[in-house]
Amino acid sequence: MKKLASVLLVLVMLFSLASCGGSGGSSSAEVVSDAPPEVSSAPEETPPAAEEPPEDPKVTLTYAEVNPEASLMGMTAKAFKDKVEELTGGSVTVNVQYGGVLGAEGDVLDTMIGGGDTVDLARISAFSLTSYGTKRSSLLSVPFTFADREHFWKFAKSDLAPQFLIEPHDIGLGVRGLFYAEEGFRHFFFRSEISGIADLAGKKIRVSTDPIMTGMVEGLKASPTVVSFNELYTSLSSGVVDGAEQPIANYQSNSFNEVAPYMILDAHTLGAAQVIMTDSAWDRLSAAQQDAIVEAGKYASDFNAGKSAEIENICIEELKAAGAIFVEVPDKQEWKDACADVIAQSIAGQEDDYNTILGLA
Repeated sequence: MKKLASVLLVLVMLFSLASCGGSGGSSSAEVVSDAPPEVSSAPEETPPAAEEPPEDPKVTLTYAEVNPEASLMGMTAKAFKDKVEELTGGSVTVNVQYGGVLGAEGDVLDTMIGGGDTVDLARISAFSLTSYGTKRSSLLSVPFTFADREHFWKFAKSDLAPQFLIEPHDIGLGVRGLFYAEEGFRHFFFRSEISGIADLAGKKIRVSTDPIMTGMVEGLKASPTVVSFNELYTSLSSGVVDGAEQPIANYQSNSFNEVAPYMILDAHTLGAAQVIMTDSAWDRLSAAQQDAIVEAGKYASDFNAGKSAEIENICIEELKAAGAIFVEVPDKQEWKDACADVIAQSIAGQEDDYNTILGLA
């Protein structure tokens, strides 16, 4: 009996041990929790919102152009306007005033340099700033400098060109050049028939206040006569002057052929031009808007370069059909010799820059 009780006791103990092993329990020293770490109930901090860049200011720029909208320079102004407004998303508006309604070049320059703030942009002839103290830009109007259009555009895209554009700003005129354009070569035209250089002697030829143009006309033994561009048609019609000089496209767009139908193709100067902007207008723009203005200038310059010769050829055919008489100049050496003094005076002290320009031909 005792033996049976002992066997039963052993079986009970074995059963108890098996039950404990199957429970998966372990001693407190061996417990390792798989539960995730406690998460704080405090909300996470939200990073501050990025500041939005300030909106570009709304700016309207007034652009003066002495030629009609349908002229080459009028179309160049329109190309610039459209590209500026596109690139700035309309934050900059360019208000182009065509046909000299804001005054002749000299009047516009006086306003811009005088700080009037009524004209922000203007297309001017390269030589127009000479009488205000610039020196480099005068080299572009020295007679017989450029061999052809390609020569000029090589200069306009050279490392030298930006130095010419920024010169008026650097000397404190309060304006800066943005980009170059050209109107083709300038030629003399007259009320009466002309056949060669000898026929210029004694004739009253309209000039601006530019000393290089005045010196050139004197070298050709003619009489320089200052007349405002806006008064030139009337002055030719009435005989105040006998002749003037302009690029062919401007000659047609201003109807000068109606009162002075004889043009001699001497090609004394390329009609180099630049668009300038007042420093005060520039400073009203954001950095992004300034970049857009520069990019639009490159676009307008390329537009001008691509259109100039094409438009000039069309103009010649239309002018011939309207009765204009063109006189060819097969040899320009006599003309160059007549201008030798004014050329030497104009490049004095700037021979290095001038020779660099000549070397681009």
